[in-house]
Amino acid sequence: MDRRKFDQGNYFRGIPTAPYDLIKEISIALVVMLVVVLALAFVLSSPDVPPVTIQSWAHAAPLDFLETATTELQGSSFTADYGPPYNDGTGQVQTLGPLQPQVWAGIHQLVDAPQADVIGPLQLASVGRPALRAALSQYQQASSSQQQSWLDAYAKLLPRAHVSGLQVTVGPGEDGPLNTMMVALLADARSGALDALLMHSGRFYETNYTQALLFLGDGNYFANLASKLKLNGSQWGMMNETGSYPGQSWLWLYTLWYQLPPFNSAGNADLLVVLVMGLLSTLLILVPFIPGLRDLPRWLGLHRLVWREHYRFLNERSRQRR
Repeated sequence: MDRRKFDQGNYFRGIPTAPYDLIKEISIALVVMLVVVLALAFVLSSPDVPPVTIQSWAHAAPLDFLETATTELQGSSFTADYGPPYNDGTGQVQTLGPLQPQVWAGIHQLVDAPQADVIGPLQLASVGRPALRAALSQYQQASSSQQQSWLDAYAKLLPRAHVSGLQVTVGPGEDGPLNTMMVALLADARSGALDALLMHSGRFYETNYTQALLFLGDGNYFANLASKLKLNGSQWGMMNETGSYPGQSWLWLYTLWYQLPPFNSAGNADLLVVLVMGLLSTLLILVPFIPGLRDLPRWLGLHRLVWREHYRFLNERSRQRR
């Protein structure tokens, strides 16, 4: 086209147009969104709930802490028998027939619960504490059956332990060196040292909280807090922050399945939900290629509601031409 003969008015003649100020509309939209966001943040802002740590757990529920540490040593905790990616247990392995993605992925973050949660931290903290070092040595040199006998005896004594302020008194019994070890572990937890000891990896930056979170999750204290704040899976917890405060609302589609049968009672619910969401996502991607499904928008005619002003203009113009 010869630009010298180009006439914009003639070029667009017959094409319906409307005044449109992009800068003005964007500015108005941004101001409105800012006002709405600030208003909602003021009304619905999430409360400043302090983080849960091993230290706060040991102060708030010392008996639960000691009972959990005992199960870690016994190898009977949730984590000890979890399975991949932490260990070779089977307690939390989810499969569906021959489909075993958790097993296929293997163990890539090995967690030995007795060593990681109790023995290891106590060994690091035993420097300058001869009584603790002697108790650790006695425990580690004992046979497996002797260790189990001490653990069983200590586990039976714990429910009758007396808590007074910062003191937890466990009655006498055939628990060998365990009371000395557990008293030291509780003291380290209350001082905040155990939080750091559970993250000890020898690296300059310690940013892996996996072990501390697994230890917390093995006890009842953390689960009870989650229940009170409505963060459990059965309480749509993925969509909440704390209490009734809204959180990640875009996760509703994932959370929904956990409330419905058979997902809400299935032992492999996580795997089932992942498969369902994977199937739905695949169908969404393939919509343009599936006959019938791709034609639904045209058949339903919803686009005509969105562009009703445009179609009204075209109809009026068609009538005028007749």
